[in-house]
Order: sequence, then C-alpha cells, then structure tokens
Amino acid sequence: MRPRARLAAALAAAAFAASPPAAQTPPAKPAAPVEQPAEPPPPYEPQLLRLAEVIGALAYLRDLCGAGDGATFRAKFANLLEAEGSTPARKETLAGAFNRGFRDYELTYRACTPAAREIVARFLDEAARIAKDVASRYAG
Repeated sequence: MRPRARLAAALAAAAFAASPPAAQTPPAKPAAPVEQPAEPPPPYEPQLLRLAEVIGALAYLRDLCGAGDGATFRAKFANLLEAEGSTPARKETLAGAFNRGFRDYELTYRACTPAAREIVARFLDEAARIAKDVASRYAG
C-alpha cells in the first residue's frame, strides 16, 4: 500500500474509532406511559353526590341541634366512601360533596333554630329517598 493510502486509511480508522459506533448509542427513552382514561362515573353519580352533601349537612346540624349523632353520619359517609370510592379521584369528589354540605351549614347556622330543625327533617327524608331510589334502580 502506498504511504498516502496508508495515512488515509489510518486517519479514517482513527476518526471512526473516535466516534461512538451506532450500535453503542444509548437507547431512546421509552415513551411516557399512556394514561388510561378515567372510568366514566356511574349513572347514579348526581344522586350519590347529593347524598354525600346531605350526609355532610346532617353530620353538622344533628350535633348543632343536640342530637349528638353527628359521628353516626360521618360513619355512614365512611361506609359510602368505602363502597363507592373506587379511585382516589372518586373519593376526592365524594369527600368534597360531604365537606361542602358540612361547611355550607356550618357557615349559615351557629345555633339550632326552628329552620335548622326543619332542614334536618327534610334532609333525613331526602337521604332516605335517595338511598332507596339508587338501591332500587341500580342494585344488582
């Protein structure tokens, strides 16, 4: 081989050796996992959210009016949350409805009044009606 050809071959080999071979390049980062779409809410979602809100209001108002069973309504909501809170987002939605019912009446009523007692009576009826309706329509 001629000296120039050897020099060119040596330079080409050196240049090729200095660059990383294509087979040694780091693999491409895997694509971000595709999030599964959130499962659609059940058809009774509006009734369930209203029930959670009513239970929250009852938890506050029953204690305010001296019934002393606010903890019972909190326990009923905990059971509802356990049964229907299939995902963290769903639990958050249900808890938000409960808290909204509790806080709205906490802001409005500082003492038990005849109006508060009337609301308690109406909410007890409404909660029973919603529970019966959902159970009769959607229970398997």
